[in-house]
Amino acid sequence: MYNWKQLGEHLLSIFLQPNCPLCGRSAEAVVCGNCNRQLEQCRFSEGKFQGKRKIPLLVWGKYEGSLKRAIAVLKYEQKPEMARPLGEKLGETWLQRATFPVSLKPVVIPIPLHPEKEKQRGYNQAQLIARSFCQVTGFPLHTQGLKRIKNTEALFGLTPQQRQKQLDRAFAVGESLNLQQPILLLDDIYTTGTTIQAAQMTLHQAGGKVLAVTAVAKPEKTR
Repeated sequence: MYNWKQLGEHLLSIFLQPNCPLCGRSAEAVVCGNCNRQLEQCRFSEGKFQGKRKIPLLVWGKYEGSLKRAIAVLKYEQKPEMARPLGEKLGETWLQRATFPVSLKPVVIPIPLHPEKEKQRGYNQAQLIARSFCQVTGFPLHTQGLKRIKNTEALFGLTPQQRQKQLDRAFAVGESLNLQQPILLLDDIYTTGTTIQAAQMTLHQAGGKVLAVTAVAKPEKTR
């Protein structure tokens, strides 16, 4: 004899399962098992690199394949939920591979968007990734540690000189930031490092110290 109540609850749970933002199939978590396996294939076996100005840089995966698609879905297809698994993966990698003392808890500052661009998108993807990252690591999050005061154009395709010109005086330090705390800068993608360098210089000139940089993805050949 059927237990119609249990059967109804089971069917309802299936109906209410969210769809995977990458493939559209139902998923028990944000991303379905198949897409998660594809994401894991993009993971760097070694996640530590040397960023500009010799600042330690830790990145989760290669900016290609499923990971490139995941970031595009997050940024351009109004799928903010995609930030959660990306931030969690990055946070887990930090705890596994970072060589800083466990007691050291830097304040995490996501690279900001200009207010106009954030209004258009509806959110800052780096900030959403940072929230999940901090939930995993236990680090404090300061979403207003930096402000983007210059509405720069897309940097893709620009020369290094053009990138630097675009980002000149693009950032300002937030009024409530405690500059005595060590700082961890976080972004979704690390390409040439020009954006991170501009943010780091702004903090340095104000008296802050960037301990390290972390990002979800970077092109494999960029160092």
